[in-house]
Amino acid sequence: MSPKHLVAAAMVALLSAPVSAQSVKAGIEAWQRADYGSAVAIWRPLAEKGDADAEFNLGQAYRLGRGVPINLAMAKSWFEKAASAGHLDAETTLGLLLFQNGDQAEGLKWLRRAAEQGEPRALLVYGTALYNGDGVTQDRLLGYAYVSRAAEQGLAPAKDTLAQLDQLLPVADRDKAIALSRSIPSGSPVPPAKEQPSKSVRVAQVKPTPKPSPPKPMKAKATDPLAPKAATKIVASGDWRIQLGAFSQRGSAEALYQRVSGKAALAGRSPFYIAAGKVTRLQVGPYASRAAAAAACAALGTACFPVPAK
Repeated sequence: MSPKHLVAAAMVALLSAPVSAQSVKAGIEAWQRADYGSAVAIWRPLAEKGDADAEFNLGQAYRLGRGVPINLAMAKSWFEKAASAGHLDAETTLGLLLFQNGDQAEGLKWLRRAAEQGEPRALLVYGTALYNGDGVTQDRLLGYAYVSRAAEQGLAPAKDTLAQLDQLLPVADRDKAIALSRSIPSGSPVPPAKEQPSKSVRVAQVKPTPKPSPPKPMKAKATDPLAPKAATKIVASGDWRIQLGAFSQRGSAEALYQRVSGKAALAGRSPFYIAAGKVTRLQVGPYASRAAAAAACAALGTACFPVPAK
């Protein structure tokens, strides 16, 4: 959704917002002033009473370490509460958080729910899993349709992924998948209406923090008869990584990766959290050579350096 549409939707919602939603909005306004402590103080009592918007925003505060110390376990807990109430952005953010931290099955469960409602980040990640058959029953046509739908909504990583899948899927199958994509999300099994949030103000429409970019596609299976032999992978390979820092707490390393994961220089790469004594080193890779890793550091625009993967 474009910024113009976000603003318009927020304005319409505010006209009929109940008192609790207005309070959530007050927290958002404090957050936008960088008064994170006040924002958290406003959201916490609302979250404890079951307001899904406040639960989601409180989870974001714990994930980013704003107004409270970084605590990914607390972030996950609040995201789960909001997601269980049908909060679309909570479903997506929780799914991505779980997926990126190794709990693929649980992450895909939440991402599927969000994808079936047309959320572009969820469409990309769940669609890629469908295409590859990673953690779900393989369905290349539906997977391509999901990724295509995400790309149509303007998600840049989805556009890149779609270009890669175009090289793997025959034209006739792509046409079928495009036709299928026109029914997403309206033609998908969307959760019952009673599971949908009844709030008038959507935090996702006015929250100031950027949405995390989903991971790039996973490996296409070598036995895939539709994949050219020269293109069985759609992820990077090599024996080099880049190191972005060493942190006394793993949560700080994870927070940094969340901030930079959408950068083009990291496309197709994964984070590695290397325990070294009392610190955790954040590395991202792989890269084909030291030169490629150095070039990625230069393009990333933040302090980092190449390191061997082993």
